[in-house]
Amino acid sequence: MKKLIPVIIALGLITAVVYYVFYPEYQERYEYSDERADLMQFFALTDETEVAIILHDEVIPEKARLWNGTYYFDLATVYKYFNTRFHVDEREGLLLYSLPDFTDRTEIGTAVVTTKDGDVIRAYSVSRYEGDTLYLAVDFVKEYTHFSYQAFRNPGRMQVYTEWGDIEVARVNRDTAVRHRGGVKSEVLTDIKRDSKLIILEMMETWAKVKTEDAFIGYVEIRRLGNSYVERLVPPTDYQEPYFASQTREHKISMGWHYVAGLAGNDTIHEVTRHVDGMNVISPTWFKLTDNEGNFSSFASSSYIRTARGMGMEVWALIENITNDIDMFELLSSTSKREYLIENLIAVVLEYDIDGINVDFEDLRPDTGPHFVQFIRELSIPCREHGLVLSVDNYVPYSFNEFYNRAEQGVFADYVVIMGYDEHYRGSTTAGSVASINFVEHGIKATVAQVPAHKVINGVPFYTRIWETKGAAVTSQAVGMELAWQWVANRNLTPVWDEETCQFYTEHTNSEGGFHQVWLEDSESLRVRLNVMDANEVGGVAFWQLGQETADVWEVVREYLDW
Repeated sequence: MKKLIPVIIALGLITAVVYYVFYPEYQERYEYSDERADLMQFFALTDETEVAIILHDEVIPEKARLWNGTYYFDLATVYKYFNTRFHVDEREGLLLYSLPDFTDRTEIGTAVVTTKDGDVIRAYSVSRYEGDTLYLAVDFVKEYTHFSYQAFRNPGRMQVYTEWGDIEVARVNRDTAVRHRGGVKSEVLTDIKRDSKLIILEMMETWAKVKTEDAFIGYVEIRRLGNSYVERLVPPTDYQEPYFASQTREHKISMGWHYVAGLAGNDTIHEVTRHVDGMNVISPTWFKLTDNEGNFSSFASSSYIRTARGMGMEVWALIENITNDIDMFELLSSTSKREYLIENLIAVVLEYDIDGINVDFEDLRPDTGPHFVQFIRELSIPCREHGLVLSVDNYVPYSFNEFYNRAEQGVFADYVVIMGYDEHYRGSTTAGSVASINFVEHGIKATVAQVPAHKVINGVPFYTRIWETKGAAVTSQAVGMELAWQWVANRNLTPVWDEETCQFYTEHTNSEGGFHQVWLEDSESLRVRLNVMDANEVGGVAFWQLGQETADVWEVVREYLDW
């Protein structure tokens, strides 16, 4: 035994040396750290009012706010992730949201919203400004948007879902921690108890990326997880998508615009329809905005309506902003002015028993776009109530005019009309077709991508342009079909079919050196366009303008309508 004592002492000394030399390294590498993460920093929160948003399984950069027990999103966040239909009238201090039968209107900053009978609807501030930023209460947004949220404190965070489906989950088999990153030395985000449920986001070699039931996203060791299984997220049942009843017709629309410059112009209905045999809607240009306040002139005529109906046509009266110099932003950005215009317009339409309204507001600026769309939303409400067809004229879609928001028009209006012409127009610096087939097809397909096809009407030209290029100057004259073909005949020209535009084309140099070009409109160019409309199953065709066509086009139109 005495001989073993030195050995034991030696072994003890060796063990001590090994422990003091290697254990710190072992501890550094393999023992679990209990260091806690700075959660305010982790969620990038700057103060106690900020609330992190976890959208599905991602912490997004935008933040919610918590004020007086109510959660808020800023308007940009609402638009980006949830709902673009909220409309702000900054001058009148109003927040508006239009539904099929009414517009919810609240004053920005109002603490309590009540009915006219005094019943409390919302005992919180629906909206409020902080500096220049407008915030909307999350619960208010949720009234009109299909999403769910659950909020947590310390720190403030909010789990949000806008989509619901299958998720992979697992329960932990012992108490453990969710860490910032995969690794035992990573900071602890939160502790979780045995049998807690985790959503599995990603499986790696020894660690799994997970999300806790209270919205922490981090990592746990795979060995701490039980067998995974699939669950289905359940969407909320407290939201019902509004139904927008439409006045669309079961048949194809064949609409002709009738240019009426004054009351006497109504008498030309017989002249401009003398060849017509294939039209079920006529749109006289009766209403013209006269100022920035919402007043308009009217050439409506009861006898005209009787005449049109005697020909089997509905009357969709057009309202336009082209004749007079109108500041459309000034008019449309004001809720009270929009309301004034709509009330008076509907009153006239009902007085004359007009069938519908065709809105033709052109040359709008991008900043006017949202207010124009809100006008269409608000106008649709009395139209829907009184069974009036609402159609809206639009340019062929391109990025520079996307602010007309055809998709939203397609929800509220009955028809979205493409003005499928003016590819080359009076101010064009190069000569070209008014409506080549590629231009027409692009307009139809781009619109149908945003609007249900049965709500789309494609407008075609009954006119063309005679172009003259002389040196660097390019000029043109708009003429109807008959005059264009007469111009060709007077010069003994022989037009040839141009496959690129699907029109007859001819050119001519006069004695003064002017080079003339004409892309002609006729029944054959119309037939090709109608075939494209048929292929895309759109709701109909419109013609600008009546009286400029040749009689033979109506046979092609009747074929399109299956008359």
